Amino acid sequence: MGDVFKALADPTRRAILDELQERTGQTLFELCARLISKHGVSSSRQAVSQHLDVLEAAGLVRTRREGRYKFHDLDTSPLRTITDRWRIDS
Repeated sequence: MGDVFKALADPTRRAILDELQERTGQTLFELCARLISKHGVSSSRQAVSQHLDVLEAAGLVRTRREGRYKFHDLDTSPLRTITDRWRIDS
């Protein structure tokens, strides 16, 4: 669970998750373009790739390959684990 908190602590990673929530299945190139145009984040492709690696390690992003393209998808199941931990059942 610590990986999830670490992943969510960075504003660029939260912006990446926002973009994947809005439109899942994006390539690195698409994410970089959307981060620049919508969030003013001008990180290099390498930096965004490293952020995606952190998000993937935390289980918040899943990747799939189709030919030479790698697509990134949002996975919110680690967030449910966190909320279930402190859920108060009435």
